[in-house]
Amino acid sequence: MNSSVSSLSGLARRLVKEGHLSMEAAQTATTEARDARTPLVHHLVATGKVPAMAVARSAAEEFGDPLLDLNAFSRENVIKDIVDPRLVTKHTILPLMRRGSRLFVAVSDPTNLPALEEIRFNTGLNVETVIVEDDKLRRWIDQVESEQEGKAFENLDDDLDNLETADTAPAPSGGEDAGAGADDAPIVRFVNKLLLDAIKGGASDLHFEPYEKNYRVRFRQDGILQTVSKPPVNIASKLAARLKVMARLDISERRVPQDGRIKLKISKTRAIDFRVNTCPTLFGEKIVLRILDPESAKMGIDALGYEPEQKQMYMDALEKPQGMILVTGPTGSGKTVSLYTGVNILNTPERNISTAEDPVEINLEGVNQVNVNPKQGLDFSSALRAFLRQDPDVVLVGEIRDLETAEIAVKAAQTGHLVLSTLHTNSAPETLTRLRNMGVPSFNIATSVILIIAQRLARRLCEHCKEKVDVPAQSLLEMGFTDADLQTGFTVYGPHAEGCDKCRGGYKGRVGIYEVVRITDGISRIIMEEGNSIQIGDQCRREGFNDLYRSGLIKVMHGVTSLEEVSRVTSGH
Repeated sequence: MNSSVSSLSGLARRLVKEGHLSMEAAQTATTEARDARTPLVHHLVATGKVPAMAVARSAAEEFGDPLLDLNAFSRENVIKDIVDPRLVTKHTILPLMRRGSRLFVAVSDPTNLPALEEIRFNTGLNVETVIVEDDKLRRWIDQVESEQEGKAFENLDDDLDNLETADTAPAPSGGEDAGAGADDAPIVRFVNKLLLDAIKGGASDLHFEPYEKNYRVRFRQDGILQTVSKPPVNIASKLAARLKVMARLDISERRVPQDGRIKLKISKTRAIDFRVNTCPTLFGEKIVLRILDPESAKMGIDALGYEPEQKQMYMDALEKPQGMILVTGPTGSGKTVSLYTGVNILNTPERNISTAEDPVEINLEGVNQVNVNPKQGLDFSSALRAFLRQDPDVVLVGEIRDLETAEIAVKAAQTGHLVLSTLHTNSAPETLTRLRNMGVPSFNIATSVILIIAQRLARRLCEHCKEKVDVPAQSLLEMGFTDADLQTGFTVYGPHAEGCDKCRGGYKGRVGIYEVVRITDGISRIIMEEGNSIQIGDQCRREGFNDLYRSGLIKVMHGVTSLEEVSRVTSGH
């Protein structure tokens, strides 16, 4: 016990002493934060292990610094011209006030001494630290950055009025600096602002859509599409050209779909990729950008929303030396993040990990990633064959689409390799019958698949404005809750109709809803007997595996999401 305690930081020891964390949880959090190269304070808050205020209070007591609630401080008083904005973003430090030669800065991680030294050198002032909550600090810094960017774009409305006559013709594609000559043009500034707004707003996709008499730009935020701009329809071709130049696509080709990629560097240490697809429509090219944030693959399994027993089943399966783990669900349900989370857990120097993806969405250091390109003869099956000749321990297949890929993946799972992949099915039982319908023999399915995860993403209720909803007990029973559930006395919450300044319509962020099924002897028997998905589903329930709807109800009981959201993203009970 003493050696375990001594291996922890002072803050971690204090959190254990004050009962916010168990010793095991503190050691795990410390390791996860180190592996993710993120401060322990931010990791604890971001993963929800410890409330932000509890972490801040413990840090203030541990390091003897004053504690400040940023909500009690006027944002107008924040100093904006003493510290280089790049240092503010780089070190997550907010200058609050100056008193003579002393500069007071808000920090959530007082152990970051090199950052304080750099600011001291940069300003020539003595730096005094004030402890604040990590989540509030990051929101404040984002808002200060937004205000500064707002000044840069304060003439954007006027620019939109003049877009039709602006000279924004891009240079021919192919060169790295194509279109660079128009950097100051309204079109360029407009597109750049949309990309930055999408990142800051937590959007997952951007849709640029031309119609006969209008043009609209929509963001998908928390799974819901929302219109954010309606520029003049006359500039549709110029917007398409600008985006295609950024993605290094052929701007002269408008008749066939094209795929590309945009890399946007938003700080010295952080870059965001956009996957770009163009599609010719009746009135021009519709362009959709998918935001690929590398940080999403480093959130850690605790941030994904698994129930404790579901998380344990996933972790147990990842520890197996061989077998197949399948993640299923529709497009945009978070399958990639679930798979990458598993790969990150497995990514150690002792393992050889290879992935075949279409396309590679997030680069993972230490993982051999292959971008599938069927036009050049590199499909999933040929990539898999190559992997099996390169001494792999873990293989990730982006998607099992055909019998040939399925057979090679099954063979790999049966011969000493751990295989992770996805399928587009609605539930775990349907995944097993889908493999059989593809032509995989029942025996091979039963002896290779060890775990199936079906998942959806539901909007998370805003913790600041969610409202209690009175639902009669009989109605709850009809919705699928049990008598045992009602005896726990849980409270049903719903979104505030108008939301608040911290959310959109009463929701903020999303949480995973999962059906995790371990392939047991009973389920294997039904597979061997070629039972259908209904029979397999009944066996899953008998063995205590929650389906998607039941897992959603558990999230409702915990106050995480609403009944409406569970009904929207699942097929009901």
